[in-house]
Amino acid sequence: MELLPEQRWRSAAGKHLPFALVLVVVGLGLLRIVQYHWRQGAVLIGVALLIAAILRVLVTDEQAGLIAIRSRSVDALLYSGLGFAVIFVAMTIIGGPLDR
Repeated sequence: MELLPEQRWRSAAGKHLPFALVLVVVGLGLLRIVQYHWRQGAVLIGVALLIAAILRVLVTDEQAGLIAIRSRSVDALLYSGLGFAVIFVAMTIIGGPLDR
C-alpha cells in the first residue's frame, strides 16, 4: 500500500529527513576540516545552518522533526543568524597558523 504524501511525513523516517539533510552537510563540513581545509568546512557548517533555517520556514512543525526547537520564526532567525555569522567569521580570518 502506497502512502499519501501527508502520511509519508507522519512516518518516523519522514519526520527526520530535514534533520538528516542538515546532518549530511555538517558531516561534509567536518570531513573538509579533517582534511585540513578548515575554511571550507566551516563554510559548509554555516550553509547547513542556513539550510536548517530554510527548511524550518518551508515545512510544518510536524514535518520539521528534530530541527524544530522553538517557534518557527525564532528557529529561522537563530539558525540563519548563526549560519551567516559562521560563514562571515570563516571568510574573514586571515593569517595565523590556520591560514590556507
